[in-house]
Amino acid sequence: MQAEDKNPDSKYGEPQKYDPTFKGPIHNRSCTDVICCILFILAIIGYFVVGIVAWSQGDPRKVIYPTDSRGQFCGQAGTPLENKPFLFYFNIMKCASPLVLLEFQCPTTQICVEKCPDRFLTLLKAFSNTENMNYYKSYCKEFDISKVFSAPEILREGLCPAMLTPSKPFTRRCFPALQTKKGTVSVGNDTVFDDGRGKIRNVTDLLDGAKNANVVLQARQVAMKIFEDYTQSWYWIIIGLVIAMVVSLIFIILLRFLAGIMVWIMIVLVIAIIGYGIFHCYMEYAALKNNPGSDVSIKDLGFQTDFSVYLELRQTWLAFMIILCILEVVIILLLIFLRKRICIAIALIKEASKAIGHVMSSLFYPLLTFALLSLVIAYWAITAVFLSTSNVAVYKVFNETECNYTRTTCDPATFNTTNIRAHCPDAQCLFAFYGGETYYHKYLIALQFYNVFLFFWCANFVTALGQMTLAGAFASYYWAFKKPDDMPAFPVFSSLGRALRYHTGSLAFGSLILSIIQVIRVLLEYLDHKLQGANNKFAKFLLCCLKCCFWCLEKFIKFLNRNAYIMVAIYGKNFCASARNAFFLLMRNIVRVAVLDKVTDFLLFLGKLLIVGAVGVLSFFFFSGRIKGIEGTSPNLNYYWVPILTVIVGSYLIAHGFFSVYAMCVDTLFLCFLEDLERNDGSQERPYFMPEALLKILQKKNEGKAAK
Repeated sequence: MQAEDKNPDSKYGEPQKYDPTFKGPIHNRSCTDVICCILFILAIIGYFVVGIVAWSQGDPRKVIYPTDSRGQFCGQAGTPLENKPFLFYFNIMKCASPLVLLEFQCPTTQICVEKCPDRFLTLLKAFSNTENMNYYKSYCKEFDISKVFSAPEILREGLCPAMLTPSKPFTRRCFPALQTKKGTVSVGNDTVFDDGRGKIRNVTDLLDGAKNANVVLQARQVAMKIFEDYTQSWYWIIIGLVIAMVVSLIFIILLRFLAGIMVWIMIVLVIAIIGYGIFHCYMEYAALKNNPGSDVSIKDLGFQTDFSVYLELRQTWLAFMIILCILEVVIILLLIFLRKRICIAIALIKEASKAIGHVMSSLFYPLLTFALLSLVIAYWAITAVFLSTSNVAVYKVFNETECNYTRTTCDPATFNTTNIRAHCPDAQCLFAFYGGETYYHKYLIALQFYNVFLFFWCANFVTALGQMTLAGAFASYYWAFKKPDDMPAFPVFSSLGRALRYHTGSLAFGSLILSIIQVIRVLLEYLDHKLQGANNKFAKFLLCCLKCCFWCLEKFIKFLNRNAYIMVAIYGKNFCASARNAFFLLMRNIVRVAVLDKVTDFLLFLGKLLIVGAVGVLSFFFFSGRIKGIEGTSPNLNYYWVPILTVIVGSYLIAHGFFSVYAMCVDTLFLCFLEDLERNDGSQERPYFMPEALLKILQKKNEGKAAK
């Protein structure tokens, strides 16, 4: 047993030696990784500068309001277009051009209008009737009709569209009011129309243009339905999240007093809940046996915006049942093979419960982490929006016939005086996109990259600060020989003060390494997205390997950083030295790390799974109207899975917030436990600091009480 505990292996450094003056986190320490601290401060100052520049140059109205061919915002308050909120396309059939997918701009004149047209009408017909012409003028550019002699002249100058079609507004844009009757596409009751230039066109031409004019039409429809569901069920979602928080808090309190019993109850309940899920999926699968259409495969059905359709398929429930069966078998096998180590893990969880009981303020620390992360996310999102909208309007030449000036930059104010119209009579100078040629606009992509990189760095720094703060607080508990008399009065605040005062550089160093890896992963995902249409299998294979390698590297760095922060919190050394010491300590005790620590993580994961499963099942029965007596209480929804998934995800985040404190406590106590075995031997001069329960399980004991 002694050989297993000490395991002196020079390859992983020498075991910790006994130090009679060591009593937990060292108070006399100095600043670490100062260079990285200065670099982080300069980066933050630069981040604020980028934000200020973006806020001074950006214009979020470009995201909120549609833009006409002159770069003006439709429906913006305080402008001449305030009462014209909708964007109208002169010839939406031109939106069927591949140019739309390349430049995200339809090559036709676009103007802001009060309402979308509600009838078929051509310019030639409108000219013969004063009332029709007055109606038609509301969809034309502003011009003096007394100076125009004929309809062809108006069309040649591009002042009016050749025709109007019945349209409906969607996302503030006028799209043809298409409908399908018995498989035939029509607008109103017509399947053909006069395009205003003497040609009879099929309505499907409008359909092609409308599809490209809004390539995400179906996705936006789903998004609108989901948003509508949130407006109907938000208060029930909040109630569900409050229930999850109360259940998590009760679970943590029960663990404080009944850790052993609660762990075994937790294991049994998790198995029971998954078992019920398997049973429910089988019953749904069997109930659909004779239903017509239930044997259609998900692949044959394809993508449907109404996701409830998938619940009418037997294959869906079969897939759910198989997944739950695999999960059930894996959990049972793990419990069978790890049953001997569960007792030690329970003892460690009991000690973590006692530590949290003495440091109750640690349960509320995740609120500070959440607030800081929310601030980081909000700053990044706002800066990203302002950066993306800080371009200026760029106008380009659009035309239907061949022209040497096609897609060249132009100025709408002077376009009619240039020689472009002489060479290309049908050319128009239209708003194309937002861009710019200034020094600022050239490096805008670099500023966006800087914004993303600093977002990762700041977010990882906030997470690291929380880990080091909790590690210092729990380490002061473990190394207090007389608990809680030898503990500081405010362990969390003391640890937070030490982390910020002495180890900001170490926190910045560790989070910088992790951020670089995460940014590389984002770039790999971007390349993967760009190569989706490519046929180079070797490039795809290489990219897949790189993504896998960097995913593994990120997991390893997170594990190493976490343990390094614990060592920094205890000994006050720099990041590299702490990471090396933590790694060597874990490698000298690799058997315990691989089994005991991971078993504890597994048990805590089961706790989160139990809370999420219980709240998820309750929300499923409520929102699907299956609870007798309160069926009418649940709101009427398009997709009842929307609030269910929201409650499940929110419950997991809440449970993870509480259990992350437990996990950090267990990891800290585990490292302290390993050091305790190396530093001490149980004699009166070198007694163990670990609790009696762990001493009994490890078949060790202290020979006598020693005054520390």
